[in-house]
Amino acid sequence: MIVHAIDFPRIQDARGNLTFLESEGDVPFAIQRVYYLYDVPGGASRGGHAHYSLEQVLFAVNGSFEVRVDDGFSRRSYTLNRAYQGLYLPCMTWRELQNFSSGAVCLVLASQHFDRQDYIRDYDTFRRMVEAMAQPSNPASEPALLSWDRLPS
Repeated sequence: MIVHAIDFPRIQDARGNLTFLESEGDVPFAIQRVYYLYDVPGGASRGGHAHYSLEQVLFAVNGSFEVRVDDGFSRRSYTLNRAYQGLYLPCMTWRELQNFSSGAVCLVLASQHFDRQDYIRDYDTFRRMVEAMAQPSNPASEPALLSWDRLPS
């Protein structure tokens, strides 16, 4: 699966809007952990890592921020600023969150409980891993499709 925006259902009402989501329905994984980032100082950035197996959906439930993603081959930037829109990040996606507006709150849904061993914190290491995974295992065969399922544990 690739990085993509997800528009969640919105119920609009004069009294205020409501957005809901359900694990393994609206979100492409079973939610194991929820956390949020807030009071991020001006000019500060968050992230700067990838995960071996964790998947996430990020939301700007208040304010806005930029998410820069990198799959090892291409980079793209997303601005999150709508509470009903999430950004799906599959495993092995480098991410950097920056340009937080005043009062911004980033809500994160995660597919796993916290595991320090699941983090890749060095970008060069991440790139080497992605490049190695893209190499065919048998040079005489057709090129292998990139698969995140073959990650070392």
